[in-house]
Amino acid sequence: MFLPKILTSLVMGAVLMAVMVPANAQNPGDNVLQDMGQAFKKGDRRKLTQLLPLARGHVLEPWAAYWELKARLDEAAPEEVDDFLARYAGTYQEDRLRGDWLHLLGQRRDWDAFSTQYPLFRMNDDRELRCYALWIDQVKGQALPTAADELRRSWYAQRDADDGCTQAAARLYAGRQLSAADIWRKARLATEANRGRAARDAVEIVAPEALPALVQMADSPAKYLTRHGSGAGAVRKELVVLALIRAALGNPDGAAQLFETRWGAELPAEARNWVMGVIGKQAAMKLDPDALGYFAKVRRDADLTDDMLGWKVRAALRAGQWELVPAAIRAMSPEARNDPAWIYWNAKAGLALARGESARTEALQALQGLAGPRGFYEQLALDELGQKTLAPPRPAPLTPEERAQALNNPGLARALYAIQIGLRPEGVREWNYATNLHTAGGMGERDLLAAADLACQREVWDRCINTSERTRSQADFDQRYPMPFHDLVLRRSREIGLDPAYVYGLMRQESRFVMDARSGVGASGLMQVMPATARWTAKKIGFTGFSPEMLADRDTNVQIGTAYLKLVLDNFSGSMALAAAAYNAGPGRPRTWRIGPVLDTAIWAENIPFSETRDYVKKVLANTNVYAALISGQAQSLKSRLGTVGPRDDSLADAGKDLP
Repeated sequence: MFLPKILTSLVMGAVLMAVMVPANAQNPGDNVLQDMGQAFKKGDRRKLTQLLPLARGHVLEPWAAYWELKARLDEAAPEEVDDFLARYAGTYQEDRLRGDWLHLLGQRRDWDAFSTQYPLFRMNDDRELRCYALWIDQVKGQALPTAADELRRSWYAQRDADDGCTQAAARLYAGRQLSAADIWRKARLATEANRGRAARDAVEIVAPEALPALVQMADSPAKYLTRHGSGAGAVRKELVVLALIRAALGNPDGAAQLFETRWGAELPAEARNWVMGVIGKQAAMKLDPDALGYFAKVRRDADLTDDMLGWKVRAALRAGQWELVPAAIRAMSPEARNDPAWIYWNAKAGLALARGESARTEALQALQGLAGPRGFYEQLALDELGQKTLAPPRPAPLTPEERAQALNNPGLARALYAIQIGLRPEGVREWNYATNLHTAGGMGERDLLAAADLACQREVWDRCINTSERTRSQADFDQRYPMPFHDLVLRRSREIGLDPAYVYGLMRQESRFVMDARSGVGASGLMQVMPATARWTAKKIGFTGFSPEMLADRDTNVQIGTAYLKLVLDNFSGSMALAAAAYNAGPGRPRTWRIGPVLDTAIWAENIPFSETRDYVKKVLANTNVYAALISGQAQSLKSRLGTVGPRDDSLADAGKDLP
């Protein structure tokens, strides 16, 4: 479907005018869109309907129309939906509303309408809709031989319960395309992720009679395991597995004792391996030295999930047992083995264990394939090869035609306009859709560079960075690692003795240089400072008259954020990794995480129990290394920045305990 020619011209004209509007200009219709955005969040259908006529002709009219119809979609006539899809054909809002409509059609089991609309849906990352489509194929007797594999991938990847994948799984199970073991695997994964509803839905498919026992087990797994006698039934054994998994989440040692003294002998080999894999993982996440002992009781690594195997590798690295690393990585899925972390550690293990030149050559070749300036492990691979991190040569300059194509893109223009008037979430979604390589007519690398350049010129730094990062063969590090507020950041950093590259590396990860960024827990501004932390820091540095509202000011935010970072860095004896972890997760946790053997910082960082903080620390350090290269113009070594992490000197045990 396409917009009528006259409407296309009107929309394009409005969009082009929007692109050229100065950033501080105010369109009288902007207030209407802002009010409608608030009304949509509040679910105020009446106000949305009242305001919609006032939004006609505005650049963001597609958003206004989307909000109004989405708010009452459950009551809308199919003809209204069709009219919307035709009027806004080719836009993000058309595709998004079609997705919303498809969810409703799936819930209503309106398979004819679903089958008509689904092939027109351009977004390809909605697992539930794909599950509905697989279900329809099964109902119509048109299921492909790969349907079960595809359903497993989608269903297992869903953390929360949903209607589409659950019902499709039930249908394929009834049709003998999924086995009971497939369904119980989902129940195990959901239990380990502490998603009780998803586990219950899976058990209801394969053993609905076991639901009362499942409730008892979920309430008190240890009590369930202690009070219930042994039984030979397959369902009872699977419930025992779920109970042991749930018990291990809070007390891996206690779960191991129950397993070894009572239940282990009754379970089949695959279930025993799974349970010990979960126990080993949970112990490893607690940095328990017994973790490898639990993993040693797993007789077949192939029975473990990628997540369990990852924690086995981390525990082996922490214990210095390189010989355990290659086998665990080989047992991972191909997708997991291609993660830069496991490519790097597998190559490092290969070098540590090499007994001949061919083995060493193979490990070096793996490092050469990984090495580059792009990320943490890529930069470490450079160091292993005796090279250093330096920004790559810039791609060929953008042509006027390439710039014009980005400027004239309606989706990009609407996105920038939405961000400009304070509708950032909507603008970000539309921008991502417009630049997505997987949508019909998606962008190539030069298109992405041009789009990133447009965002940079408008100082929308998060879209500049994220868009530029998606190129592979052409990398423009001036886009990927911009330095807004350059004079302020360098002056402030040097005043208090901070490496400006570290400040930029952390700021890039915290806020992507979005000045009004606000996290779900209340952190705000360029350096995402929490109000309580800001008050403590202001008092510490003698900032009189401070109030949290002042964090909205750019200079104050940088002043408070850098001061806190400096205090944390000094408290952790200059360790950038520990300070970054403290900045993200609070200083108390890194103090606990550093207890144990002295480790290379890369191994310590890989063993951080929180996945968010683990990813954060590695990205901040990699960012810092690139910024140092850009600021100094000199090649940099990430490894030289890392050093080691170990227990704190007892004489300093009380220092910095007042850090918030």
